[in-house]
Order: sequence, then structure tokens, then C-alpha cells
Amino acid sequence: MKIKYCDALVIGGGLAGLRSAVAAAQKGLSTTVLSLVPVKRSHSAAAQGGMQASLGNAKMSEGDNEDVHFSDTVKGSDWGCDQEVARMFVTTAPKAIRELAAWGVPWSRIKKGNHEAVINTKKTNIFEEDDKHGLINSRDFGGTKKWRTCYTSDATGHTMLFAVANESLKLNVNIEDRKEAIGLIHHNNKCYGAIVRDLITGDIVAYVSKGTLIATGGYGRIYEITTNAVICEGIGTAIALETGIAKLGNMEAVQFHPTPLFPSGILLTEGCRGDGGVLRDVDGHRFMPDYEPEKKDLASRDVVSRRMMEHMRKGKGIDSVYGTHLWLDISILGREHIEKNLRDVQEICESFAGIDPADEGQKGWAPVHPMQHYSMGGIRTKPTGESQTLQGLFSCGEAACWDMHGFNRLGGNSVSETVVAGMIVGNYFADYCINTQIDIQTDVIEKFVHEKEAYMKNLVSKNSGDDVFKIKNRMKKIMQDYVGIFRDGEGLEKAVKELEELYIKSKNVAVRNKQLTANPELEEAYRVPMMLKVALCVAKGALDRTESRGAHTREDYPKRDDANWLKRTLTSWKEGDTMPTVEYEPLDIMKMEIPPGFRGYGAKGNLIENPISAIRQNEVDEMVEKMELEGKDRYEIQDKLMPFPLQDEYKRKNIRLGDL
Repeated sequence: MKIKYCDALVIGGGLAGLRSAVAAAQKGLSTTVLSLVPVKRSHSAAAQGGMQASLGNAKMSEGDNEDVHFSDTVKGSDWGCDQEVARMFVTTAPKAIRELAAWGVPWSRIKKGNHEAVINTKKTNIFEEDDKHGLINSRDFGGTKKWRTCYTSDATGHTMLFAVANESLKLNVNIEDRKEAIGLIHHNNKCYGAIVRDLITGDIVAYVSKGTLIATGGYGRIYEITTNAVICEGIGTAIALETGIAKLGNMEAVQFHPTPLFPSGILLTEGCRGDGGVLRDVDGHRFMPDYEPEKKDLASRDVVSRRMMEHMRKGKGIDSVYGTHLWLDISILGREHIEKNLRDVQEICESFAGIDPADEGQKGWAPVHPMQHYSMGGIRTKPTGESQTLQGLFSCGEAACWDMHGFNRLGGNSVSETVVAGMIVGNYFADYCINTQIDIQTDVIEKFVHEKEAYMKNLVSKNSGDDVFKIKNRMKKIMQDYVGIFRDGEGLEKAVKELEELYIKSKNVAVRNKQLTANPELEEAYRVPMMLKVALCVAKGALDRTESRGAHTREDYPKRDDANWLKRTLTSWKEGDTMPTVEYEPLDIMKMEIPPGFRGYGAKGNLIENPISAIRQNEVDEMVEKMELEGKDRYEIQDKLMPFPLQDEYKRKNIRLGDL
């Protein structure tokens, strides 16, 4: 039996995992990061458009601050987020972006003088003052009142990932790639590390630690069509679920991005529309203002995706051999702008669609169609990032339901969350590891190792059984057809029923290749049952939630129902069961800084109000009015309305140009 010990074990080598590892290493802990792939090839590198932080530097960002960012985030979540966590996030984001600049991220910078921008399809002149020259720039993104998304052209994730990876190497973090965590070691409701399979040798190794943090990203690959990398199968989420102790939150909250390139599914960043690009239909008509006259093409992602699907249902899509799609037109931005700020988008379009998006007119329009993109659900945690039910297990980034996104996330908030949560949760995680001792017996560890070794041998020993690839493909098809952008009770019931049948089948698959090493079929055999558990949590949560909120859209229940559904879904899995257990965690309106109200999209009446919202709103209004008359500043008012936990180093005030 092989055992490796460390103080802090991080599973996942993307931005969230690496930034958490930096936090642990900075406090002198021996830190190990496990990754399926070399960390600089993690899916974080695919993020294009930018990272949100309320710097307020640029002309179109003037007046931005934590309060505005917080309001955008809460409304973007459709009042599904934890507002304390959202406050923690918006307060820390400006510090995170400046830290990254110090680590070498080459943020696009403001140049003084006149600049041409495309706003609402019209060329507009923006003048930047001399004192802003050289400060970090930002672009417009969907669902925001200010231009807040800081960027490095359209390769933001790439530059951020390299900077954070280099910082972790500088601090001597032990990074081991091509390692897959296939189970968690836990005893008496406490986590002690993970059982890990070496993807090269096939060896099963126990990594024992004082604390364990999962940052393995989303679970988009349970869908047939997704922008997610092939490694985003939700296995990190699944191993937490399989403990029977840790719970998942809001798994039915799945976001679809409006503009992946069709049919390849490669993402074309929201920065395309943030910079002034527009969506067009079969007639070349810009249709989004017809649906959302205020935000137009920059409505929240869930809204734009739904409007696109509605428009195609009306026969306004473009038919092709691959199916129906719409157009994304960035040619109106001009070749110079595209080749400077959207060059990755240009290269993607040239390589995968044979078009140059800088060509004028329809020749340069890119075919797009909404596809699965992001998972708001994940391992349910406290604001510290620790599991509510399994001590010593932490999670952050897309793998976690921390929960700052609620039922829809704003573009740029996820890239930002990776490093911000990495800072905040990473610090709490490090403190936990410092104050914890490994007190697990060797025989308990041995039991977990032997169980996984026996499981692998059993999988390759069977000579007859079901085909794991057929099961996996059917799961993806079910999720695509019934648990997509639009959902209804009949389809969700079909999905849950057949997914359960597939899960039962997946426990009896036959692996034709009998090797325990270098065997992709074996990897599918142990991953697919875990993916099906995740898929069932998504589908069952969606079936039971009889309302529409954010990215969860029930056509048979079109209204957001605050009277009955202002609560977070919790799912867990008992050993031997074939379905998840579903519970709910209520959101306390009387503790909210911003009580539920009209989100700003669609018809105002599409909401079943909770009477407590009006009571809390009156309380908030009276408190604000009284404190303003007393001369209190916005920080004092905010602290009175909703105190929130955060380390002192991150809670300190952010300084902006106007404050100097």
C-alpha cells in the first residue's frame, strides 16, 4: 500500500486550485496539487473575455464600486445567491486583480485621449483623462451597470493561469499531474485526503492530509453539447457526493452560454458583445432589442440564451446541414479592434468555421447557438469554503456551491471567483490545516485503498455486461433533450426515470481491455456511474423545483416563485440508493441586504412575491434614510444592513482614482 502525506491537499490544478495552494504554501504548509492534466493546460486557460472587479478606472467604469458590483451579482443570480458570500467576493475582487498584476498578468491598460468604441451598433468617441493613462482597463459585459470586466485581449484565463501557476512553483508547491482522485478518505465525519489513481501506471495511492480542497471545475460533460473541456466530467463533485456525508447545492442551476461557435461548441467570448458585437437572425435583423429593449444583446446570459431559442422557434434561425443557428456579428467593430482585442476569437473562427470575423458584412458573421457552459451548482460549503457536513473537506471555484452565483452567474464573475475564492477560501483552508492534526489510523486508510483496488480488478474481470460508451452517450443525449435551456415536468420525469435505469446498468458494465494501466475504457467504466449520479442530482433537482429562476426555466412553471421556492436545493447520496436524497435550505429574506424584487428582464408580473420581501425592503429603506441623515458613509450603512465575514486583510477598503 502506497501512502503519501502532506499538510494541504488540493485536488484540481486550475485557477481556483492553484490560488488555494498558494495561500496554503504562503503559510508554510507542505502543499500538494493533483491534476488530471499539466496545470497550465487546465480548463481555466480557455476563459477569454475577462475578470470582473470594480476598479472604476475607465471612463465607462466611473462610479463603479463594491455596492454596484454587489447589486449586479445579486440580481444576476435571480436572488438565489448567498448575499454574505457575494459581499465577500465583491470586496476582495479589486485586491485580487492588483495582486495578479504584481504576479505578471499583462492586463490591457487605458491609453489617454480619444478612443473609438461601438455602443449599440454606433461608433462612439470615449475620452480618457491623462491621469488614467496606464491604469487597468475594463470592457462591458452582460448584466452589469458599469464596464467592469478587466481583460488581457481575449486570452484572460491563459495569462491568469500562467501567472498563478508560476507563483505556486515559486513557493515550491508539489504539483503532480496525470493523477485522478477517485474517492475521499473519511472517518467519523472528517476528511483525511483522497484515494488517487495514477493515470500512467494505474497505481492506487492514498494521499493523506490535514485538510482537503476540491477545485475540479464544472460538470458540463454530462451534456451532449458543451463548451467545457473533456476533463470537466464532475468527478470531483461526485467523490464528495459518494461519501454520503457531503452535500451538493443547486445542482439544477446550469448555465447555457449564448455564443459558442456552431457546431463545434468552442466558446466565442461574451467580450464580443461587450465590445459592441450583436446577434442577428436569418434576415440579418438585430433581434435582441425586440425582446430586451434596455440591455439588448448584453442582457444576462440566461436571458440571452432563452431569447435566442425563442427566436429560432419562431422560424428566424438559419438552417444548415448541422441544424439551426443564429449569427454573431463582430465585423462592425472593425478589423483593427478585432485583431487587437479579439484575436483569439478571430483565430477560432478561421480554424473551426473557415471565416474571418473581421470581414465586412455577412461574410464575416459567425454561426452561434446556445450551449451548456457553466455549473452554478457544486459541493455545498460554508462561507469559509468548508463543507457544511464533512469536516476538513473544502471546495472552491466552479466545483463549489459557495454560493455567490445563485441560479445564474454574470459573465466575468466566474473567472474572478476562481482567484477570489482561492484567496479567501484558501486562507481559511490553510488556517484549518495549521490547527489540525492527522489522527486517522493506518488500517482505516488501508481499507479505502483496498476497496478501490478491488473495484478496479472487478471491473476488468467481467466478461459480459453493458457497454459503458453507449450508456454515457445516452446520458448525454437525455440531459441535452430534457434538462436543457427549457424544461418541463414531462421531459424531466422521463429524464430522471431513464437516468436511474442507466445508473443501474452502469454498475454492470463489461470492460473488454483487461489492463489496469493505460486503459481509457477502464477509466470510463469507473467515471460514468459517478457522472450519472451527478446527472441525477441535476435532473431530480430540476424536476422538483416547480418554478423558473435564473438559468432554470420551467415552461410549465414560468414564474419565479419567491413565496415557495426561495431556498437552496441540497442533494446527497446514500450508499446503495439509485436516486439522490433531496432537501432544501431556506434563504432568510430578513438578513438580505437587497430583498427579492424585479430583476429587470421580461414582464414585471412574472413573479410570485414573498410578502416578507416588502417588510424587509421597508426596514432597509428606513435604516438607510436614518443613517444618511446621521452622516454615515456607505461602508457604515452596509455593515449595519448586513455584516459579512471576511479576513481583515481582504476586508480593508479598496482605493479608487476618485478617492485619492
